[in-house]
Formats: sequence, structure tokens, C-alpha cells
Amino acid sequence: MTPRMRLALLCCTVSLAASVSTAPTSSYAVDRGQFENVPDNIRSWFRSVRSPTGVPCCDISDGHRTDYDVRGGNYWVPIDGEWMQVPDRAIIREGGNPVGEAVVWYVKHGGNVIISCFVPADGA
Repeated sequence: MTPRMRLALLCCTVSLAASVSTAPTSSYAVDRGQFENVPDNIRSWFRSVRSPTGVPCCDISDGHRTDYDVRGGNYWVPIDGEWMQVPDRAIIREGGNPVGEAVVWYVKHGGNVIISCFVPADGA
């Protein structure tokens, strides 16, 4: 298994583990039927998004629509009330964004937030 595949597996595994948590929280994206009316083109886009290194960002329930800021040429996003810099390896600059809002994919692992993908609102 390649390192990219291991990271993608970790992303999806952590997201799945978070979704079965007994404590409801808005920090974990969980599909509880709220995505059933999402148009097919949006659903397909979420499933197809890959980081610049080729790692899948996971799925529609893993992406969080978000505000963002640009500071010193870097993207910053709020996660659980704390602004975090988006690593360059996570910024997706091609492929557009049919949602019209910025989307960030992240997982919490060992007390740390790992941002795996980010698409700005304009998709550029």
C-alpha cells in the first residue's frame, strides 16, 4: 500500500470512527440523511476531489463548508473556533468549485487537526 493510499484510508477511517461517536458534535461531518437532496453533479464533485498529491479528500459528508481568510498569501480557516493555516499540500487550485462556498476536509487525530484538502469559494 502506498503512502497516499494509507493517508486516504486514515482519513476515511478517522471520519468513520468520528461518525459513530456517541457524543453528538458539529465538528464531525456525518451523513444522517441531510445530503439526500444534493444534486448528482455536486455529489460527484465531492467524491472526485483529490489533494494536489492525489489523495482522495473522501466524500460529501467529510467536507465542511467554511469561511476563510487570506493572510500573507496563505489561506486560513476556522476549525472549532480556532483559525488554522491551510498547508500548501492541501490547497486544490484546479477543478473548480460548484458549491460556491469554500470547503475544507480535515480529521482530528491524536488531539491534532489534520487538514487534508481545501478548495476556496471560487475554486481558484
